[in-house]
Amino acid sequence: MNLHDLSSHAHAGRIDELNLISIEGGIYVLEARMDGRSHSLSDGRGEVLHLRSVEHAREMLHELPKVPFNLVHAVVHDEMCGMADGSPDTVRVPISITSAW
Repeated sequence: MNLHDLSSHAHAGRIDELNLISIEGGIYVLEARMDGRSHSLSDGRGEVLHLRSVEHAREMLHELPKVPFNLVHAVVHDEMCGMADGSPDTVRVPISITSAW
């Protein structure tokens, strides 16, 4: 899903939530949840778009209508070596799609 598709779906009320997923190394990816499925935001070449920060995401999403927006982090101790296999826990923090400033 590219930014234009995301905007169209959001304005039509089809986006359930947006998740800004924090990845190791200071990279973020945006996923849109729609109809029980996740769709990563892609760039002009069809590759997953990497964002720099929460503010970078907000700048890109400023024209979207209000939708639930979450910052998602993996729980650090689940990423450490020697931990039991299983589904990793995540921390989901609701944030505003607009800047707090």
